[in-house]
Amino acid sequence: MNDWKELAAQLRIDSIRCTTRAGSGHPTSAMSAADLMAVLLSKYLRYDWADPAAPNNDRLIFSKGHACPLLYAMYKAAGAITDDELTTLREFGSRLQGHPNPHVLPYVDVATGSLGQGLPIGVGMAINGRYVDKLPYRTWVLLGDSEMAEGSNWEAFDKAQYYKLDRLIGILDMNRLGQRGPTDLGWDAADYAARARSFGWRAIELDGHDLEAIDRAYAEALAAKDKPTLLVAKTIKGKGYSAVENKDGWHGKAFDEDQAREAIAELGGERSSTVSTARPEAARPAVPPDAKPLELPAYKVGGEEATRKAYGDALVAVGAHRPDLVALDGEVSNSTHTDEFKKAYPDRFFEMFIAEQQLVSASVGLAVLGKRVVASTFAAFFTRALDQIRMASLSNATIHLVGSHCGVSIGQDGPSQMGLEDLAMMRAVCGSTVLYPCDANQTAVLVDAMVDLPGITFLRTTREKTPIIYPPGEQFPVGGSRVVKRSDEDQVAVIAAGVTLHEALKAHESLKSEGVLIRVVDAYSVKPIDRETPHQAARDTDGRLVVVEDHWFEGGLGDAVLDAFAGARIDGLDVVKLAVRDMPGSGEPAKLLHAAGIDADCIIKAVKSLL
Repeated sequence: MNDWKELAAQLRIDSIRCTTRAGSGHPTSAMSAADLMAVLLSKYLRYDWADPAAPNNDRLIFSKGHACPLLYAMYKAAGAITDDELTTLREFGSRLQGHPNPHVLPYVDVATGSLGQGLPIGVGMAINGRYVDKLPYRTWVLLGDSEMAEGSNWEAFDKAQYYKLDRLIGILDMNRLGQRGPTDLGWDAADYAARARSFGWRAIELDGHDLEAIDRAYAEALAAKDKPTLLVAKTIKGKGYSAVENKDGWHGKAFDEDQAREAIAELGGERSSTVSTARPEAARPAVPPDAKPLELPAYKVGGEEATRKAYGDALVAVGAHRPDLVALDGEVSNSTHTDEFKKAYPDRFFEMFIAEQQLVSASVGLAVLGKRVVASTFAAFFTRALDQIRMASLSNATIHLVGSHCGVSIGQDGPSQMGLEDLAMMRAVCGSTVLYPCDANQTAVLVDAMVDLPGITFLRTTREKTPIIYPPGEQFPVGGSRVVKRSDEDQVAVIAAGVTLHEALKAHESLKSEGVLIRVVDAYSVKPIDRETPHQAARDTDGRLVVVEDHWFEGGLGDAVLDAFAGARIDGLDVVKLAVRDMPGSGEPAKLLHAAGIDADCIIKAVKSLL
């Protein structure tokens, strides 16, 4: 018990030292959880610091990422970093950034700092342990009480109970004070516990500074069967330095040098001990089935099929070839067609129901533990999880998102279901890839390519059946495009993707009958966009281009094409953007495309305007 007390004091002191040296940070938020983490680090955490990627390591997520000085102090106490490195907190080039970042620290699994995401990611990690790798590691998540107001946490509470994740332990650092004052529940531990229990969790109320009580609570949590556990720990913000304990106005404020000296003296002076962390059992992940040869679905040219259906068919084929592939869906699998994957590989399919933030977060949790992850829902609904997608890129995660029901072409369901912002949203994510196939065979090839891409990938699929124009086996390199119609007399180039590619082909035939020849370019790779093909098309047509898309005017394919011309010098360049500008309603797809100004008739008018 004395060792724990000494370690907790060291963790507090090191949190003070590094934040004072940096001149910024959150020492009081770190100090409140120091006792909880001292017991965890020295007795319950099973981790091989020499091998952070060991499959049976426990996972530790600081969902309250602003308390990372405490996390870094734990790394020092475990011997993973030096004291010299600890004092580089928040310096440019330091691995110890203002919030945990896995790009630079191998002991950090995911980026946190946008609150409410650690527990949902932990759900994905715990799913991986219980159902995919079948390993007994535990997932520990340190939560702040302020972030318990985030709805994403309660999506996680629900799904953790649904999947009976008894090796998921949430540790609520209930220190009462948020950034601007008291939290909504303050120290009402009974209310937090009741909420957790209402979601089917085991909840344990305790004094977060009573080391014996902490020890008992961890032991009780690990004894739970088929239920996750929440420890509701009453703590004091700034614990250990009486001048700031439980006082408002100290959130995110480093102590000055005099205050730091006073606080360290009150805590008994600097220590620099190293603790031995228990190593995990030498267990290996479950052996996946043998990979089968890739046999992508093939569709006959001249027929019709929806790209969303081709995606589902292709996912089954790719899943047979890549047994590490798992799929998640947001209760629309009979529309996205991931239900085909579920039928084929029920042990690798996870239903997140209508909880898109949890859908993306669970994908991140699975992905950072080595799984190929594909997550699907309507494209419009991914907008609910943009922050999770943004943070996934910070987490260095590789996840593949597939959005169906895009644009006005979905028809009668109306604008609430229409993905019209998705291209702009996904193009803006750091390092993302955005793909938009126009037919079934192209979709199958891009699904296969997608699951090998690093970072965040988004594939856009169409609800309605579209003509099949490419034969099976055609290749579509990411970053490329395809010239579908071309002649030496082309007067205008029309660049399209997905459903509007077929409208461009209709316009081509109509204009050809009038003696007007246009080039038609299929820009299936929206990001990275092919630069050379549009440049050549512009040179061949005296700069006359039409870009047409089933998406809002801002941020989609049209802007991607314009970006491709940034810095280029092409005489007479004249680009017409056709896109959705006014709020659509319900109706037949053909009528909606025309009303939006993006059908064949509208393309013909745009071409003639340039001539």
